[in-house]
Amino acid sequence: MNKIISLLITSFLIFIACLLLESCSSPGDSNLKNEETKKTIYPSDIISFFDHWNLILGDGSNAGQAINFENEDFFFTKNDGKNNWVVFKTPNAGNTHGTSNNTRTELAQLKKWSPMSTANLKATLKVMNVANTGDARVAATFSVVIGQIHSADGHENEPLKIFYKKFPGHKKGSVFWNYEINTAGDDNSGRWDYSYPVWGYDFSDVGTEKNNYPPEPEDGIELGEELSYEVEVKEGIMYLKFISEGHETKTFTKNLVSSSYTKEADMPNQVKKLFVPIGQDGIERENAYAKEGLFFKLGSYNQTNGKDPVVNKVWCSGAETHGGDIKKQYADGNYAEVWFKSASIFQSDDAISNAGYFKANDGLSKKTVFPSEVIPFMDKFKMLMGDGTNVEDLMNFEHKDFFYTIIDGNRHWVVYKTPNSGVTSKNSSNTRTELHQKDEWTPEQGGKLTGACKVMQVSTSGDARVAASFSTVVGQIHSGEGHENEPLKIFYKKFPGHNKGSVFWNYEINTEGSNDKRWDYSTAVWGHDFSEIGSSKNDYPPEPSDGIALGEEFVYEVNVYKGIMYLTFKSEGHETKTFTKNLISSEYINPSKIPKQVMKIFAPIGQDGTEKPQAYKGELNYFKQGAYNQTNGKDPEKNIVWCAGAETYGGDIAKQYENGCYTEVWFRESTVGSGTPPKKN
Repeated sequence: MNKIISLLITSFLIFIACLLLESCSSPGDSNLKNEETKKTIYPSDIISFFDHWNLILGDGSNAGQAINFENEDFFFTKNDGKNNWVVFKTPNAGNTHGTSNNTRTELAQLKKWSPMSTANLKATLKVMNVANTGDARVAATFSVVIGQIHSADGHENEPLKIFYKKFPGHKKGSVFWNYEINTAGDDNSGRWDYSYPVWGYDFSDVGTEKNNYPPEPEDGIELGEELSYEVEVKEGIMYLKFISEGHETKTFTKNLVSSSYTKEADMPNQVKKLFVPIGQDGIERENAYAKEGLFFKLGSYNQTNGKDPVVNKVWCSGAETHGGDIKKQYADGNYAEVWFKSASIFQSDDAISNAGYFKANDGLSKKTVFPSEVIPFMDKFKMLMGDGTNVEDLMNFEHKDFFYTIIDGNRHWVVYKTPNSGVTSKNSSNTRTELHQKDEWTPEQGGKLTGACKVMQVSTSGDARVAASFSTVVGQIHSGEGHENEPLKIFYKKFPGHNKGSVFWNYEINTEGSNDKRWDYSTAVWGHDFSEIGSSKNDYPPEPSDGIALGEEFVYEVNVYKGIMYLTFKSEGHETKTFTKNLISSEYINPSKIPKQVMKIFAPIGQDGTEKPQAYKGELNYFKQGAYNQTNGKDPEKNIVWCAGAETYGGDIAKQYENGCYTEVWFRESTVGSGTPPKKN
């Protein structure tokens, strides 16, 4: 019996000890197992070449060499049940790198090499997502760049961009590659791409309307379908090879050191169709990229952005961005995602450091570029802004609501923006963000002002019976003495619902006697003149067939020489127009000389005066340039010519901007100086 009891006690003690041992040891064993299960697989564990690259993330930051690195928003690993993949993911909108409009999660090579040396990049990948919103008429929409060759020098152009593009509703997308010319000269704004299809379409296949898509390509590549590319550069020639199971293998060659596009006649028809209409019509330097350092890039360079297609009809997609909220973009498919299974790189021993590229471009998108850096004549002007603020010194000055710079995909522009209602100058009913020349001159002394501009917005509200509605003045001559009238106002005007607007210029008489009877005479450049109005508030005249669209560039020159004003207006695809006007001898000195246009518009409101015989002779004048909004919220019953009756939201500028009740004008180039003898035809 004692033996049995002793055996039971021993067994019980062993059982308790085992329980205690299990309770002590199990958590440790479990943690070890969990640690093994949860062990991070970094991208550098899958593709071991990250010591050759810096990684640029979708927030614009340079993460450096991505060894044992991941970022849950942009750069991480996935397993598809068969293989581990490196994921590059980037939204439609975030912070960008360099001067680009587009976000990227992309590797950029740490060394650069001559196209005459040897370099090689291979990759196997699958595209998992491209943005599902955007404008189908914009070539870049719904696409992502998955590999590049980039120049580190000069214009920093791109002799190779490998694209994947898929329209919404299609199962199959296209793979194509683009060659960007290395533009001759110092001005790179004329650069363009020529596109070669691999499977499916090339870059130029676009929709006829925002949501109209071309037919699905029969030989296209689906999302999630694996493909490989190889890029080799040797002795100045680029060799490309594209492979995908079930598709024909494609090969291409391109000379990188001797251009095929050195003359305008060399420009391909594809380029004439796509790029020339937006003013990108340059030629290439003869030796192409021969004297520049090149480097590879690889990843997800999202080509779909939220910028308005009015800005650039090739590169600005107008896609959904949720105000830059990355999580919301990811939630509803507004991003690009590319998975890489394998990749390798080779560079010759003579490759050198590419640190200069990163130094020049890291953080560049966050750096302020002041208007005075784009148009250097700002020291000759002061400015009144849309909130009534006077600014005397414009050097290194900007204001994010009224006066700043922007990039349209090609170059910087100076933006002048002003609401329908704000604080105005003492003698005006209208707000302005407008330059005011500091020096003054008489018509006899003369002066010259030029401007290359595009109007991006005019008010969408107003009364069509009011001549000033839906218009803005982009350039002026203003008198600084006497009645302080305006011998020149250059207008842009577009009625709601029209694609094209009108450019015209007005001459305001220097009234004899009381200035209450002053009036403007308007001359059409392209489209209608000032007097073309509606018969009721929301009745609009026919759209002008020869008009200028919002976002369409035009150039003007105002040259006053020995009392005569010479005007020249130019725009791609439109007839160049020239005009002359005597500023020191009037043709309106008696009532019989008042034009019929004036009798129609101004006489009914009692403005039917005559002009001083000497017009503006001897009076000091000055130039003005910018956005002088002619659409205001004043009651048309008070003045049916100038009081537009537009929406102003009680003067709330943010609400006016939000609802299109403002004007915005961009200038890329302007000059001011002395008048010069007119050119002889």
